[in-house]
Amino acid sequence: MLTPESSGATTPVTTTASKLTKAGIEHMLPNSNGNIPGLAALDASKMTTTLTTTPRSVPEWNGAEARAQKTCTDHMVTARWTAEEGWEAPEMKPYGPLSILPTASVLHYATECFEGLKLYRGYDGQLRLFRINRNCARMRTSAERIALPDFEPKELEKLIIALCARDGRKWLPKERAGCFLYCRPTFIGTDAALGVQRPREALLYVILSCFPDMSKSLATPAPPAMTGAANGKPNTSSGLRLIASREDTIRAWPGGFGYAKLGANYGPTLVAQGEAKARGFDQVLWLYEKENWVTEAGASNFFVVIREKTSGKLQLITAPLTERIILEGVTRASVLELCKERLAEGREGVEGLEVVEKRFTMDDLVAAHEEGRFVEAFAAGTAFFIASVGLIHFRGKDLVVPTMEGESGIYTRVIKEWLVDIMYGREEHEWGVVVGEE
Repeated sequence: MLTPESSGATTPVTTTASKLTKAGIEHMLPNSNGNIPGLAALDASKMTTTLTTTPRSVPEWNGAEARAQKTCTDHMVTARWTAEEGWEAPEMKPYGPLSILPTASVLHYATECFEGLKLYRGYDGQLRLFRINRNCARMRTSAERIALPDFEPKELEKLIIALCARDGRKWLPKERAGCFLYCRPTFIGTDAALGVQRPREALLYVILSCFPDMSKSLATPAPPAMTGAANGKPNTSSGLRLIASREDTIRAWPGGFGYAKLGANYGPTLVAQGEAKARGFDQVLWLYEKENWVTEAGASNFFVVIREKTSGKLQLITAPLTERIILEGVTRASVLELCKERLAEGREGVEGLEVVEKRFTMDDLVAAHEEGRFVEAFAAGTAFFIASVGLIHFRGKDLVVPTMEGESGIYTRVIKEWLVDIMYGREEHEWGVVVGEE
């Protein structure tokens, strides 16, 4: 179920372009269950299995090999689609190179989407996936946006679980409780025709990767922020250091595709990200329009806790989904739902707050900071998980974000603890999907 927008959310911007896009998507989806008459639907029950004959050793947890983000587990799952036959039987087979032609659609027209989720080894010894149904549903939405074929999300879910069950025991052994593997389902257009058209051939695949714990990496020393030690002043902020995007740099726009998890959303941001790193920042805080609406932090959703000026009530605020500029993050949705359920009235040592999805600008944040109403901020996503924000650089000035507990704010810490408990089995919860082991 989608998280409802608050009453403060703005009405989506409707344009001719967005209407045409919607009509085009509907034209490509004759029905909603992924089964086009006459073509085979994606069916996980038909999957064949070929096990590797050359198993590889598992690298050190969070070591140099994991930090390189190049090592995957022994197997992967693939499923091919053609316009003539539909979905072929999925295959589980040894991890290895893909074979596509130089004229493949994905290489020329960015017909590619992907998902990111994690397989967790719980403290109770069990393997878990977190809200996998949301990732699979979102991947279908992304595929729709770039003219890739439809599929039933539940079948993708089964394929992911099958791979995790196969490789989880070896690559995430029980002695690594509290650790994870990164799961990357990917969907690409493989049609060999160079014409600009909807691909008539596509490949869906799923891999598991050894991935570093990025939430831990923030504790290591980093270059100073631009107006920090570089100008003779020490940089004392903890947490992520963000630099606001410039007026000439836009990540997403109404009627575009910021809401879909497409490779085309990420490549164009690398120049800005590289510049931010060179200047001592961790991520770009993406703004939009001359009003400087705040959208996302890097590839993560962005949250602030601010005391409302008139009522004095604390609010957890994040950008709305209504304009389809930001990604509907799985972690984002989980944060909102948990806070509505558990923090509306507060609890011991933690003041209650109101959850609000609405537009807000950098001027709003600056005013709240100057008036002492800016309580804390954090980014939320699969890779960085819940990461406290310690500094925001905007138009030549630094906003040092309060961190009431040293390394993070109170709300950042509490939310992170709740999610960790669910992901690693300390709390039994419907969001934690237990995976059997083969």
